[in-house]
Amino acid sequence: MRSLETVNRWLLGYRPTLAWLKQLPHKSHDPLHIVDVGSGGGDFLRKIAAWARRRGIAVQLTGVDLNPYAARAAVESTPKDLEITWVTGDAMVYRPEKPLHIVVSSLVAHHLEDEEIVALLRWMEANVQVGWFINDLERSKWSSRMFGWVRWHWLVRHDGPVSFRRAFRKEDWIRLLAAAEVPQEVVTLEQWRPGRLCVGRWK
Repeated sequence: MRSLETVNRWLLGYRPTLAWLKQLPHKSHDPLHIVDVGSGGGDFLRKIAAWARRRGIAVQLTGVDLNPYAARAAVESTPKDLEITWVTGDAMVYRPEKPLHIVVSSLVAHHLEDEEIVALLRWMEANVQVGWFINDLERSKWSSRMFGWVRWHWLVRHDGPVSFRRAFRKEDWIRLLAAAEVPQEVVTLEQWRPGRLCVGRWK
């Protein structure tokens, strides 16, 4: 998980999500509840916590991950003053006490089957009040070759090329959004270099 954090840092993986959050259309005195689906070691929520502090935005941050070791890794890597909550379980059955304002997800979708992605899109549409953002890979031979040039942790070296082969092109997301009955005109589909294709929606 630390190696994945290095990958996100070196390959500018946080940039698309933080740029999307800067467009936040709602101003509120109440904390924004932001949930990271597939939070892993928690690096994205730590970045979001820092972003919110710099802007004086009150947030309540929750990471949800199926991996039973993810929460432990996140706790060990996260300063206690950030007060991030880590939940082990399936986001599709996650029912927080407070409303879900924003859901973000990074490098999760390409691990899912099409029907699981459609279910995730429907779940977010039904439960999120402000917006959602999926930060994932773009299928590209160039990106896959570039990833192979760097000497990552052995597990990341194996997972990287496989992930790029399972990743998406714009036409894939158009098809998945249609299957989830999310109108294409209400979402943004943006390429971010190197190797990211992101889907966002403000309500």
